[in-house]
Amino acid sequence: MATRWGICSAGKISNDFVVALQTLPAQDHQAVAVAARDLNRAKEFAQSHDIPKAYGTYEELAKDPNIDVVYVGAIHPVHRDLVLLFFKHGKNVLCEKPMAMNLTEVKELTAAARQHNVFFMEAFWSRFFPAYEEIRSLLHQKVIGEVKVVRAEFGANLLGVPRAVEKELGGGAILDIGCYGIQFASMVFNGEKPESVTAKGFLHNTGVDETVTVILQYPGKRQAVITCTLVTELPNQAVISGTNGIIQIPSYMWSPMSLIVNGKETKYTLPPTTKHLFFNNSTGLSYEAEHVRQCLLKGLKESPIMSLMESELLASIIEEVHIQLGISKNKG
Repeated sequence: MATRWGICSAGKISNDFVVALQTLPAQDHQAVAVAARDLNRAKEFAQSHDIPKAYGTYEELAKDPNIDVVYVGAIHPVHRDLVLLFFKHGKNVLCEKPMAMNLTEVKELTAAARQHNVFFMEAFWSRFFPAYEEIRSLLHQKVIGEVKVVRAEFGANLLGVPRAVEKELGGGAILDIGCYGIQFASMVFNGEKPESVTAKGFLHNTGVDETVTVILQYPGKRQAVITCTLVTELPNQAVISGTNGIIQIPSYMWSPMSLIVNGKETKYTLPPTTKHLFFNNSTGLSYEAEHVRQCLLKGLKESPIMSLMESELLASIIEEVHIQLGISKNKG
């Protein structure tokens, strides 16, 4: 039986998520309803993606009994309220990253998911790409020995994108794109808590972080260095350096199509589509969707690959970065 998806928000990422869903077998995945704050936008979205139902409120989506899981693709500042709404109506949720605006909200959501006994996952789609699966396997086998240094970068000129620079829209380099580097380092170091977080950067005139470098130090003289910027394009690569070799992830490190292990390259292909996409490689959202389906079929309430505990860890690191940059006054 197909996993029936409800789509919360009719924006760009929701478009790409639905296009990715449609690259998967129809007997496994179906987008059955979409909701937006504007009914006309929801209807347009539904029509362009052959989705049977369109709602002009998120409450209607929450109350629809024919939905197995809701994909929340709205902007980050509304994640908390929307996710709680869906939990209240017993819905499983896949929520776009970042899960919420701060650690307090993230902890509230993870506690609510357990209280309502529903599946909940932060949508770090990168984790489910074949290249990332291969990285986890190589690290488990200690192919490059003990990991000592991790580097990751994500930079693009997003100064003209309100969502990226406006504080009330959840803007800022770390929340929008730097979180990909932080989750990457966390995955490589197996969800371990860093012993120190150091952040240096510059703020935009709107008060959000514009360019940031974060150093995470781990026991055993291991280090991760993450750079992100809204000002300019970076090479957008990642490197894992171990005592016996190097794994390189060419651009884009958050949706990689190749992997270089000690000089030997492996290339991957994406599910094809003829439909319009807003973001690079985004039919790769299908890997995440299929992972959610497998979790639901097994009756799991959280992902073994992107756990709720790790979402809390990432939120705590981001919060510490915000405090050091002067964006947050205190924890919470």
